Amino acid sequence: MTAVTPNPQSVVPAFCEGIQYFSESLPGFETHGKTAAIAPGKTAIVDPTDPAAAYQTLLTADALRYLILQVTASKASGHPGGFASQAEAYAALVMLGYKNIITEVGHHAPGFYSAMFLDRSLEDMGIDTVQQLRDRFREKHGLLGHLSGFIPGILAPAGPLGQGQHFAMSAALLHRDKLFPFTVGDGGLGEPYIVSSMAHFHTAYPTVTNFLPVLVWNGFSQEHHSMVSTKTNEEMLAYWRGNGFEEVVLIDAKDYDDQNQPGAYVDGTAFSFDRRLEFTQAVLVAVDKAAQSALGGKLTVLIIKQLKGAGVHARGAKSHNLYAQHTLDNSEIVSALKARALTPAAWNLVRTNCERANGGPASKTVVTESVLPLADLAKLPLEEFAVGGDAKVSTTAMGRLVGAVGAIDPTFVVTNADGNEASGIANINQALKIIHPVEDALYNQAPSGQVYEPLSEDACAGLAAGLALMGGRSLWCSYESFAINGLPIWQTVTQAMAELRRPTPSTVTLFTAGALEQGRNGWTHQRPEVEAYFAGMMRNGNVFPLFPPDANSIQVCYEWALTTQNKGIVITSSKSPLPIRTTFEQTRQGLKDGAIVLHESQNAGKKVVFAVVGDLILLPVLEAAAQLEAQGLAVRVVSVINPRRLYRAHDVAWDICSEADGEFLDDAQFEALFGGDALIGVTGGASGMLEPIMLRSTANRDTFCWKRGETTASAGELMAVNGITAQGMVDRSLKLVE
Repeated sequence: MTAVTPNPQSVVPAFCEGIQYFSESLPGFETHGKTAAIAPGKTAIVDPTDPAAAYQTLLTADALRYLILQVTASKASGHPGGFASQAEAYAALVMLGYKNIITEVGHHAPGFYSAMFLDRSLEDMGIDTVQQLRDRFREKHGLLGHLSGFIPGILAPAGPLGQGQHFAMSAALLHRDKLFPFTVGDGGLGEPYIVSSMAHFHTAYPTVTNFLPVLVWNGFSQEHHSMVSTKTNEEMLAYWRGNGFEEVVLIDAKDYDDQNQPGAYVDGTAFSFDRRLEFTQAVLVAVDKAAQSALGGKLTVLIIKQLKGAGVHARGAKSHNLYAQHTLDNSEIVSALKARALTPAAWNLVRTNCERANGGPASKTVVTESVLPLADLAKLPLEEFAVGGDAKVSTTAMGRLVGAVGAIDPTFVVTNADGNEASGIANINQALKIIHPVEDALYNQAPSGQVYEPLSEDACAGLAAGLALMGGRSLWCSYESFAINGLPIWQTVTQAMAELRRPTPSTVTLFTAGALEQGRNGWTHQRPEVEAYFAGMMRNGNVFPLFPPDANSIQVCYEWALTTQNKGIVITSSKSPLPIRTTFEQTRQGLKDGAIVLHESQNAGKKVVFAVVGDLILLPVLEAAAQLEAQGLAVRVVSVINPRRLYRAHDVAWDICSEADGEFLDDAQFEALFGGDALIGVTGGASGMLEPIMLRSTANRDTFCWKRGETTASAGELMAVNGITAQGMVDRSLKLVE
């Protein structure tokens, strides 16, 4: 085919403004391109063996490749190679009517944006032409470099590898009648969690198979050959079968190569046109087979094997990035664009099919474009314990409410890495049952349970956060010390929620602050530095770490978390019996103001204020307060419940968050809580959680916080290792007020 600048322009559809090269003709178009393969009023092609359907799938794949290169080269930036190597598979999914497509490959973003443009989803954000697509690629309020929930029609974010399967499985669990394909790259397959998380999910939910991993096996990762590039087809088939996949559908481009390309990985766009059509037909049939298998109850994987960069400016890892020289004037770019050029009529045909597929644009039809109806929780059965009464375990008090939520909402799932009993929340397992194929009353196991217990925190966080992103309720429970292994996907989801175009339940966690309580286990179980992670995320605008001081407070914190949307709520609590110090009303005030006064002495001397984050840590603080009061000083002990409220409004990016929350404690109220002659911030975790207070206070001030773990016989001894003692606080307070 020859590619020329179109003349006259009047024959070009308006949406094609910005396309630089058009073909004068396409082989076979008069035979197979006269009528759209997806008929008016239909949502998919009728027959995957229809030559016209295969032909138009090929056109769609080339249209995707053309747009990817046109858009990325317009900024000399972006990632065309990976998506290009599986363009036929993506095009086939669309032609078969599937648009709930997810990826774990953030570098596939240009391809997904091109697909959203072709089916008119991007018109929802004012992108009507290819020129506008080019202009807004990798620009603020435009098409960011990696996928996000901000983009119409995009179901889930994609950035760090190894996350996409969690979103697909979560969506499949909530929507049993729809298919959720997700692309996995060669590099992503190297992540240890992808296949193991799917294997555990399948064991827990053997009938939920309507998610479909699509392995993009192209021989390369970002900068070199992939670690799976040396596997033979037989070895790859055995790998997936060995991990429990009943149906493994592999389509290898090399089987159709008529150009004698060397190596195991070949470029299907280099074939003769007839062989290209034959390959595309085979892809279409393979995708249909895999989709029907997944929807029919078999754990299925689809593998498309084709050289990375097929049909774009370079091949192999060299196709992964565009660099500064890859402008629209670069000879490699120009040559690739001309090779993939379509006629104006072909562009019209492709758009018609893409728009009709699945019943309309993805921005109108995929599951994340509407709010998922959920059971009304009504009024939770909170139990208010008497202040000063018997000590209670906070986590257990919350666990009772969690059981009530699960009883009301059958889609609610609790995730934990096999440690609920050790965290004082055995009552969750008792009420909701651990999902397990072996039914055992002694261990609270049942196949129909609602407690998901893989031994991977990544899998725990992934399913819980994914369910929240997809519109469901969930709770991730973990020891604080181990939570770090699941935080990357939790952070991804909370950031996505900050950009989401619809309300969805917040992703809620319960972290047992085991550091101080795990002395004998040593530093392996003592990592409260994780709180620094959340402290940094507070400035994101939609992340709220909560520190209830007792069993009354934790119930109100969880009640509040269930009412919020598009936020990350982190509840941190001890599993030890602790005194009841607050009423429900005090915590409700603390959630609003950020903190409450737990103790105020009547002495008239200089005033020392303790700002305390946590519950167990209050023990040495109150002991220090008593000693200071005995020496004539006035002491106020403030429990910091919701530190995010204690920042100043300009400290936090709250105003650009979806479902924005702009409530912050004003200066007068801050002074009423924390004003004094000396301020001591105390936390059993990282000092960063005290930053909102230390930023605003003008008093002489200091902090007592976690430094490092150690093996000790008691919590008090461990606190002493970190310098957190009543005597230390007394001594420092006296120096500050002097």
